[in-house]
Amino acid sequence: MQKTHGLQLAAVAIIFMLIISGCATTTSRGTSGAAIGAATGAIAGQAIGRSTGGTLLGAAVGGLLGYIVGNEMDKNDQARLNDVYETAPSNQRSEWVNPDTHRSYAVTPRPAYKQPSGRVCREAEILATVDGRPEKVVSTACRDNNGRWVIQK
Repeated sequence: MQKTHGLQLAAVAIIFMLIISGCATTTSRGTSGAAIGAATGAIAGQAIGRSTGGTLLGAAVGGLLGYIVGNEMDKNDQARLNDVYETAPSNQRSEWVNPDTHRSYAVTPRPAYKQPSGRVCREAEILATVDGRPEKVVSTACRDNNGRWVIQK
């Protein structure tokens, strides 16, 4: 019974995410965050639950959390995140509170690396506290041809 209930919840959450992403006319940070969160959640759900239900539930939860974090960052927060990718030492946490939204962010960048294509990329663990709820995602940014960091996931 509980396994069926988990599958139903996962299916409802996935349908909800598809509806939300289908309403967007362009790819938003929330939609990108949802996709990344869903993929990460599916991997974690499979690793923990070792079942289709665990995978679906992980995808649903990860997708919703990714949407929340991706959608909540405003331009100021995006600029701060870009600054962390550019200047922060690896494995050193950078924190800030958005003065307008009162949301807090703690970002820990990892060392930069080169992809086989030659692009330089860097991951960062982002802990965002939105309305008192902590949400954690791992984001990857790569340098574009102009040397700017562009969020990939």
